[in-house]
Amino acid sequence: MRKTIWTTLAVILIFLVWYLVADRKTPFTGNARVKAVATQIVPQVTGTVTDVLVENGQIVSAGDVLVRIDPRPYEIQRDKAEADLEAATQEVGASSAEVRAAQAKLARAQSDLDTMRIQTERVFALEKKGLIAVSKADDARGQLAESEANYENAKADLEKAKQRLGDDGIENPKIQRALAALADAELNLEWTELRAPATGVISNLLIAPGTYARSGQDLLTFLDATDVWIEAYFTENNLGRASIGSPVDVVLDMHPGKIVSGVIESFSAAVSLSGGDEPGQLASPPSTKGFLREPERFPVRIVLPGYEAGSTEDDLRFQLNGQADVIMYLSDNTLLNLVGRTYIRLVSILSYAY
Repeated sequence: MRKTIWTTLAVILIFLVWYLVADRKTPFTGNARVKAVATQIVPQVTGTVTDVLVENGQIVSAGDVLVRIDPRPYEIQRDKAEADLEAATQEVGASSAEVRAAQAKLARAQSDLDTMRIQTERVFALEKKGLIAVSKADDARGQLAESEANYENAKADLEKAKQRLGDDGIENPKIQRALAALADAELNLEWTELRAPATGVISNLLIAPGTYARSGQDLLTFLDATDVWIEAYFTENNLGRASIGSPVDVVLDMHPGKIVSGVIESFSAAVSLSGGDEPGQLASPPSTKGFLREPERFPVRIVLPGYEAGSTEDDLRFQLNGQADVIMYLSDNTLLNLVGRTYIRLVSILSYAY
């Protein structure tokens, strides 16, 4: 009897020591979720939706047209603006054809440059994280430089066209107003096509042809698939040995039985105690209740190199706010790491059942 008691106490002591050590060298949390940037696609013009070119859950590429708004009212505005410019230039004795062409060319170059800047900013961000090849980033730099050169050339062409009109002509207030009105009309017409800002996924699609789109009001939700991460909440004493680049294993509830390798990308310096977790606010860990005080939890951002939410070639699917389990390996202790990998393997198998 006494031997049994001492054996039990020894087992409890060993388990307690292992728990205290593992809690700092191979910490585990089941409080983790898949995160991505959710963007509301907002029309800049008002009108009736004539075409919905995507389906719910569809993967789209940067620049793909998602929705078309009836362009006819804006085509009329453009035609009227062109007629007003023609009348104004004739009134001051100048030909407007070259000015209109240069104005349209500049508007297209500006639009192309804005789109290219958005796309390349995402590529450069992924390059810093080491998630894409350097060659792809170099290609993006070349495309951006080409777009900037095209924009500068278009500006120069417009200035030449204005100079050929003569100082008196182009500086005439009527021509200035007509040029501004034409640029505005062309921009509004361009905005009748809502395009994907990056590679991503359409979510919660609730519109159909005939829907009345209002300027400034959300029309559909777009999930940026180029930047997906795991937000895992760990207690403060879990993070003492953690650093950027530390290896982790992740089990996604959506993929039971599968373990995905990742690394720590960053740490949050603060959390909110009053809820929130919205853009511009501090992260807010889920509240827990119990007899003992729960230690504060801080979010750790984890990336999964080699996986992209919008890639049909990957064997993983991601759901925004999908649940996950995460274990970190913060030492070179072979035994602790082996026990940790065995434990996360067990968790991955049990995830089939819950």
